[in-house]
Amino acid sequence: MSTRERVRRTKATAVISAAMLIAASCVSAQSASAASSAESAELVAHPWVVAPPSWSPEAYFTNLKDGALVEAPFVARFGLSLRGIVPAGQTAGRNGHHHLLINQPLPLDFRKPLPFTDQYIHFGKGQMEALVDLPPGRYTLRLVLADQGHIPYFVYSKPLEITVVRQNKGVAAEKLLGVPRVEILNVENGAAMRPPFRIQMHASGFNVSHAAPSVSGTGHFRLTLERSGQKPEVLELDGGQTEVWVNPPRGDYVARLELIGNAPPQKAMATGLPVVFSVR
Repeated sequence: MSTRERVRRTKATAVISAAMLIAASCVSAQSASAASSAESAELVAHPWVVAPPSWSPEAYFTNLKDGALVEAPFVARFGLSLRGIVPAGQTAGRNGHHHLLINQPLPLDFRKPLPFTDQYIHFGKGQMEALVDLPPGRYTLRLVLADQGHIPYFVYSKPLEITVVRQNKGVAAEKLLGVPRVEILNVENGAAMRPPFRIQMHASGFNVSHAAPSVSGTGHFRLTLERSGQKPEVLELDGGQTEVWVNPPRGDYVARLELIGNAPPQKAMATGLPVVFSVR
């Protein structure tokens, strides 16, 4: 082979390699764009709503910290990012219901339904919390979101290590759970918030669901943000969402939270206490 022919073939190979790299880059970009679009579909429709910084759906505990020392029974509260809740047996996009895993790793096969045992606790009605009663010892807790047939999504929490230091007998559930209510968890009265920020919502004693299936006994959150002299901004979380990231203008706000029934006549099932905060 002549020197000229070797040079020609080398250049041709380089061109083909560059083309393959460009094509691979385009496919990767298209895949990322498709994933981003899919996650965008889970966002509440409002100009102030923005995507979470991580762009990653996950389940998490809103009231328990890794390494916590607790007395049993105790309440575990569930949070969910970039997804919504829908009860077992119902479908609504990629929404699902919570499962609490106790001393269990993530499933090895995400194509099989989660079992029904004392270590795989299902919350198929759309619950956002659980009363957990365990004897003293160390435990690993994890949340997993699953579909209508209890087949898990790739949406789960980090493992949470807790130690139960004492198990109290005869404790009434009502004493720990409190009265049925809805509330904003992470924005306190008088807080100064730096946008964008997350607003976490919780329902105790009520079941939450995507509005589309119209499941009786369930509701979805409605968050209203009020400013003096301005039209109230209403965020309808009818996709079963339990949190929202917002980037509102500067000013003083009053946040009002309601749980709206999903079955007709779709009236308020519960109203939370107003929260006053500012955006600076």
